[in-house]
Amino acid sequence: MKQVLVLGAGGFIGSHLVRRLKAEGNWVRGVDLKHPRYARTEADDFVVADLREPANVRATIDRTFDEVYQLAADMGGAGYIFTGDHDADVMHNSAAINLNVVDTCRKHGIKRVFYSSSACMYPQENQRDPDNPNCREDSAYPANPDSEYGWEKLFSERLYLAYQRNHGLECRIARFHNIFGPEGSWNDGREKAPAAICRKVAEAPDGGEIEIWGDGEQTRSFLYIDECLDGVLRLTRSGFAGPVNIGSDEMVSINRLVDMVCEIAGKSLTKRHILGPLGVRGRTSDNKLIRQELDWAPSASLCDGLTKTYRWVEEKVVRKETDSPERATL
Repeated sequence: MKQVLVLGAGGFIGSHLVRRLKAEGNWVRGVDLKHPRYARTEADDFVVADLREPANVRATIDRTFDEVYQLAADMGGAGYIFTGDHDADVMHNSAAINLNVVDTCRKHGIKRVFYSSSACMYPQENQRDPDNPNCREDSAYPANPDSEYGWEKLFSERLYLAYQRNHGLECRIARFHNIFGPEGSWNDGREKAPAAICRKVAEAPDGGEIEIWGDGEQTRSFLYIDECLDGVLRLTRSGFAGPVNIGSDEMVSINRLVDMVCEIAGKSLTKRHILGPLGVRGRTSDNKLIRQELDWAPSASLCDGLTKTYRWVEEKVVRKETDSPERATL
């Protein structure tokens, strides 16, 4: 039985990762500022702690864990990252966590550490063409991310790699591309496009309209949570350090994403395009390197993941409407 530590275990990806690790038969400690929001944690030991504080990191990384998964970060969707209102917090909080974690792992002689970076660290000028973005791993430099969130991710990548060179840390770095699925943020201002669109479609009456930020022609790829976990575990237990993309290469426009969710919901909605934070014009995962190094790449269709996610969000919307004080008085 491995002893495994998941930092950020109260978040969307972290809580799913804990569940997967437990299914393998591992002993798992989870750490986060909060418990998972939508399901009880399956961690053997869950510690509520602020990892920005060095003393808390020392208290939770108190042994030589076989694997450490570092997913803790200050993050959110476009409505959180690209407004500029949270830049200082995003950079300070995430950098402080990573500085604390990597050095404490070194002091305990922990070798295998997974770090979750992001496709937001890629240069913005490589992502201006919505039909042909360049997110190949070796395109990261000269660096010019489109957000302070991306700059912090790039800094932390270099931090873990420096500890690998100087202190023998066996780091594994993945650049996530828009991970989505059930049990993720959907209505708190930090939700990403799939969950936000699922919510808007679920809330709209058939024949109504849905608001879309921008012209909807910006492109992205989206990876379902189960395949993300497959990639994370395969990378962590491989001999390849990365950084490497973990994402789908099935690129769609936001307008097409809306159409797909409407088809799943069986609704006909009119799109109303409004001003809003957008990020880069085009982004998708380049999976050549992960196929070469790990003989693996995601294969499930976007529609399959959206169907599962929409049904989960729809249930939340219906329950919220049913439980509303206004409806209760009718």
